[in-house]
Amino acid sequence: MTDFVGAKAALICGDAVLTYLRDDRPGLPWPAHWDLPGGGREGAESAEQCLFREVMEEFALPLTPAHLTWRASFPALHSPGHHAIFFAGHITASEVSAIRFGNEGQTWQMMPLAQWLTHPRAVPDLPRRTEIALRELAR
Repeated sequence: MTDFVGAKAALICGDAVLTYLRDDRPGLPWPAHWDLPGGGREGAESAEQCLFREVMEEFALPLTPAHLTWRASFPALHSPGHHAIFFAGHITASEVSAIRFGNEGQTWQMMPLAQWLTHPRAVPDLPRRTEIALRELAR
């Protein structure tokens, strides 16, 4: 799909998913909510290029296509009438240890999947998308 506005990913290590707490400032969508890595598309990036750039900016974590195991298109949360790409994939414990958090957001955490899937302050619909990916990967 070439008509998309951004990409997000549930990056899993063991029984936890990489999350970050969004900044809490006026005008920001979902302030002080827990979010997944990823963000808006720049130029003619592919969905993978968009995700890889965002994850590098946010976590200094270099991803490759081998990290990704699932992909789907969903309605964009902040751009009605458009789509965003959602990925699921795996990262290693050594990659988690190497994370260097960037300047977007307040903090990051490897959140237990069970907590993420029911978190009251998660960015809307991202836990559901994560659950769909996990369910489809388990088939």
